[in-house]
Order: sequence, then structure tokens, then C-alpha cells
Amino acid sequence: MANVSDRPEGNSFPVPEELDGERLDKVLACVLPQSRSYLQKLLKNGCVYCTGRKVKASTRVKEGEEIFFDIPEKVVPDILPEDIPLDILYEDNDLLVVNKPKGMVVHPAPGHYTGTLVNAIMYHCGDHLSGINGVLRPGIVHRIDRDTTGSLLVCKNDLAHQSIALQLREHTIHREYRAICCGVPDQDEMIIEKPIGRDPKDRLRMAVVPDGKYALTQVHVSQRFSSHAEIRCVLKTGRTHQIRVHLSSVGFPLLGDPLYGPGRSHNSGNNKPQSYKGQILEGQCLHAEILGFMHPRTGEYIETFAPLPEYYQNLLNVL
Repeated sequence: MANVSDRPEGNSFPVPEELDGERLDKVLACVLPQSRSYLQKLLKNGCVYCTGRKVKASTRVKEGEEIFFDIPEKVVPDILPEDIPLDILYEDNDLLVVNKPKGMVVHPAPGHYTGTLVNAIMYHCGDHLSGINGVLRPGIVHRIDRDTTGSLLVCKNDLAHQSIALQLREHTIHREYRAICCGVPDQDEMIIEKPIGRDPKDRLRMAVVPDGKYALTQVHVSQRFSSHAEIRCVLKTGRTHQIRVHLSSVGFPLLGDPLYGPGRSHNSGNNKPQSYKGQILEGQCLHAEILGFMHPRTGEYIETFAPLPEYYQNLLNVL
């Protein structure tokens, strides 16, 4: 740990009355917006100090005592264009709609700075991408999960980005998915209207929680099999993992889903690819087939259709 005299300048706060006598790590978690694991790293690296004394995570602090902290500046790696083939469903001077393959991450993040959709569209579009979401997500106005396939909209300029973002907020973009679920619903139609938020027991997951954000999914059963069904899902809102969480919450999780499916391991990040009747699944059986929106410049309604990936069609044949 650095000397107390070397404490950082500027970043500090007094211990509030209601946290008098609490452990320092708890106080930090209550006051600062960072995750507990990140705050533990700050403590371990000597980036947190109290007035006139050295501290550790278990140190008890007093009301009014000044806490100094130093949050290191984030270093954003260079995101480079990569010549990765794109399956383009629609393109003009404002927009690009691609059919994203299974296993491709949409935008760079720790552990995934190459091979992402952003690397591919930077190569394809050059400097013609909206900059509203910053250097890590140029052109990206919405996303789909790594193992979800299908239509994803990319904005080439800020005018397009602002228009599509507004349509997303107002829930006027038509997003229709095909999926294979475990179990066979009795009803032909279902409306799942349940709030979604972070799972309080597992931060990797989302869950139906009382204080979550409003979420609504329309479900139509297309085909029934002996122990599975193919369904169509229309998103009326766009919450993280919405279809996966909603289907799991009513007892029909998606086939192959490593986070919300049957037999899920708690340490889901280490799950091996699942298989069904000889078909390797590599994640949830979910495909964003139809994407409809108003063109930001012309006002024309545009609708794109993403053909089913081979693995999905093979599963239907097996079922």
C-alpha cells in the first residue's frame, strides 16, 4: 500500500451518519457505483485511504471520516477493422442489416476485442458508422446475444442512430424471433408480461423480479413435437435476455440455453456445448428472423428476413 501522505486528491467523500461503524468495503459499496469485485481490487491495490491512517476492507470507519479513493483511468484498446465476411440482408447510405451467425459477439468487451461484429462492420463500412455509442460500439444501436442468430441493425451515421434509438424506445420496431423450447405449451398463444431485472442471486443472469423493468413478449406456438415445440416470439419491449427469461419463467426454457435452460450449471460460464439427438447446440435455439422499422431518412417501412441457420433447420428435421 502507498503511504498515507500519497493519498489521491479530489476523489473523496465523508462517511455518512447511517454507515457509522461499518466496514470500509460495505461503505464503498453503498456510496460508489462500481461493482463489489472492482472495489475489492481498489482496496487490494492500495487505492483507498482514510484520513491519517492506512486501511483494509475490514476496517471500521466513523461518521464524518474522510474516505479518499483513486479510480484508475480506463484504457480502451484499439479496435481494429477485420476482414470478416458479413451476410448482408439490407444496406443503403444510412443503414446496414446483417444476419449475425451463432457464436459472434456483437461489440468488443474484455476477453473479446477481436472477431466481433464491430470489427467486421468497421472493415466493411470504414468511417461511415455512427459515433454516438463510442469507440467500442460504433454503429451499434441494439444487440443480440452471442449465441442468438439473425437480424441486427447497424447505423452508418448519427441521424440514423437517433431515429432508430427513438423507435426502439417507443417500441415501434417489429422484432420477431423463432425458437425451440423445452416442453409443449397447451395454448396456441401466450402473452408473457413480467418485469425483468438483474438476478439478485447471480449477476450473470437476469430474472423476473418485482422491481424490474416492464417487459412484454407475445408467443405463438408454430409446431408441437413429443417433448419440444417451435414458437414465434414478438418483442414488445427489449430487455436483456427477455425471451430467454420470459420463456424460462413460465416453464418452457429454450433448448440449449446455458443460463436459463434445464440442467444449467451454476458456474454457467464454463458450460460445455450441449447436444440434442446428435445435433451440437452451442447455446440457445433462438433466431431473430424478422426486423421491421421506419427508414430514418425516407420514412418508408423496411422489413428484412433472415433465413434459418443450418443447425436450426437440422434440429427441426430431427424433431
